[in-house]
Amino acid sequence: MDILNQIYLGNTLQSWLIAVCILLTVFTALEIIQRVVISRLSRLAAKTDNQIDDLLVCMLKQTKLIILFIASAYVASYAITLKPSLVAMSHKAVILILIVQAGLWASAAISFWLGLTIEKRMEKDASSATTIGLLGFVARLILWVIVLLLMLDNLGINITGLVAGLGIGGIAVALAVQNILGDLLASLSIVLDKPFVIGDFIVVDSLSGTVEHIGLKTTRIRSLSGEQLIFANNDLLKSRIRNYKRMAERRAVFSFSVVYQTPLEKLKLIKEIVRNIIEKAPNTRFDRVHFKEYGDSSLNFEVVYFMTQPDYNIYMDVQETINLEIFRRFQEEGIEFAYPTRTVYVQNHIEGVK
Repeated sequence: MDILNQIYLGNTLQSWLIAVCILLTVFTALEIIQRVVISRLSRLAAKTDNQIDDLLVCMLKQTKLIILFIASAYVASYAITLKPSLVAMSHKAVILILIVQAGLWASAAISFWLGLTIEKRMEKDASSATTIGLLGFVARLILWVIVLLLMLDNLGINITGLVAGLGIGGIAVALAVQNILGDLLASLSIVLDKPFVIGDFIVVDSLSGTVEHIGLKTTRIRSLSGEQLIFANNDLLKSRIRNYKRMAERRAVFSFSVVYQTPLEKLKLIKEIVRNIIEKAPNTRFDRVHFKEYGDSSLNFEVVYFMTQPDYNIYMDVQETINLEIFRRFQEEGIEFAYPTRTVYVQNHIEGVK
């Protein structure tokens, strides 16, 4: 037919119709393949604990229809003859679209990782979700800056000066907000390295309390006296932190003294009495009891044992029980506790008068 042989934009109508058919066929096939693959991977992901298939599903869902359409158009373009300038332009357009699609896939992977990480940490440390969210935002920002630079480079724009400018600008901004950035990085370090988490009882220098909140810039601690202590994250990590929540056992040391008039047999009996009392106390592991030293006005003993339950309130309950039992047994045995005393000897000299 003559109408099919008519020339439009350098190609016959028949060539244009073939290109359109190829476009529609390839686009439909790609869309069907995408849906089938997503459906099968979703069913597989539901049956396994492997996170890789979940990640692939998340990324494939970010494949846009416009990407499939442009890919189909690129394939269909081989059925017609285009000017060299249009061919070069189509090549650049395809590369730009692929760069954007790669950015979407990478962004989906970052979001997937953030979702898993936040879900795991919400049970143990809910406040870390904010910091992890910030980390994800920074990662996505860097990703799309890279995507933008690649697109500009593909368009023939010299990005060397732009990269240098961004570097200098970044250094200037970093210097201007170095304290804030230091606290942000310290917050990430706390979240990732976990020297403490919410609910831990920590001591920082001479201050102590229970961790209530770990923020982007500060960490808040509730002290034993009730007030809230606020530490900059950077300063906190520079300090010496003692985390009592992670104490496996609590070492307890206490001393007592008896009078010098205590007989030798009673001194030997004291060790047995104290040992038996501690071994019968709950949640304790006896270590030692010794007649330590001769004091100024007493005979001093030192006792060491371990609490298998490190909770401070439990420790004080047990120590109180031990003290009361020692007091009772000493009364039964007639052993006297010592207290500071001083004995003064006065000697009178009487001289005869001649």
